[in-house]
Amino acid sequence: MMEQIEQLGSAARAELTAASDAAALEAWRLAFLGNSGRLKGLLAGLKDVPKDQKPAVGARLNALKAELEEAMGARKTELGDAAVAPSGPMIDVTEPGLQFSQELGRRHILMRVREELVEVFARMGFVTAEGPELEDDQHNFAKLNIPADHPARDPIDNFYIDDPAKKQSPRMLRSQTSTVQIRVMEAAVAAARGREGAEGGLAGPIRIIAPGRVYRPDAVDATHSFMFHQIEGLYLDRGVSMADLKTTLFQFARAYFAGADGEGPQIRLRPSFFPFTEPSAEFDLRIRLRPDQPVRWMELGGCGMVHPNVLRDCGIDPQVWNGFAFGFGIERLAMGKYGIPDIRMLFENDLRFLRQI
Repeated sequence: MMEQIEQLGSAARAELTAASDAAALEAWRLAFLGNSGRLKGLLAGLKDVPKDQKPAVGARLNALKAELEEAMGARKTELGDAAVAPSGPMIDVTEPGLQFSQELGRRHILMRVREELVEVFARMGFVTAEGPELEDDQHNFAKLNIPADHPARDPIDNFYIDDPAKKQSPRMLRSQTSTVQIRVMEAAVAAARGREGAEGGLAGPIRIIAPGRVYRPDAVDATHSFMFHQIEGLYLDRGVSMADLKTTLFQFARAYFAGADGEGPQIRLRPSFFPFTEPSAEFDLRIRLRPDQPVRWMELGGCGMVHPNVLRDCGIDPQVWNGFAFGFGIERLAMGKYGIPDIRMLFENDLRFLRQI
């Protein structure tokens, strides 16, 4: 074993003397001092050395390692700059600098539309609220008065994280931003509990909007996507009526939309059905968005008076408080306002398209 150690030392010193640049030094280090190097191989054979010789052999191996490391350091000093590996291409610092593009970045069309909507409703007194995108069945369905056998709860139409057949309140990616309304009402009831002057579960009115992403397993085409954006509105107070809802929607349309020819927008409500509102309606906007387009009706979303069952499930007395809710898709609104024919264009990140909007 001692003879092998000396032979290794001689070979290492000879090859180190022949190393003339950084690459050769690194190859030498890996060959002799690396984790898979020849010195490690000798250390592995220490277990086969007789017990009485192990201390001397071990000491010699450690001494050789120290000698080779010291020799490598000395060789680096001798080689000087040749022992330093280049870190990248050489740069001539005397050359003129590269000119950066003068084109500035801009907000994505969906983010811009969302911010515009938030601003319009903020001027009307609505506060922005947010909630988790990973929700549970209680907030996404049960507390919105959607019964257990409703088709909207079918697993094939939702992104469930837990198996709804095995868990009472399975987790899921929310399919609507109405879940935020439930969480806001629950938080308001909890905050009002024990407060002086609180009546019917609340200490005062609620007026919020909730923009955010929602998820449904739809096949992707020109008008559908498995992920899209909604904005919900909720207003609770005493003595709220459908007239207040229609006025709010009309004021929103007048503030946000302006016909290219100056023609003002019109709002119409069509009777509909939603489990969480009663009465319920679809609301449409009639407007000419561009000079080359005809005046047309554009469906924006659903609305209605908040169902008493929804209020009760959140701990609010419907005999004292009532209100309205509305919601529409941000993509649909952006596509209608800017004449975008395919929803996929909003997510493909094609700069040729994004620079036009």
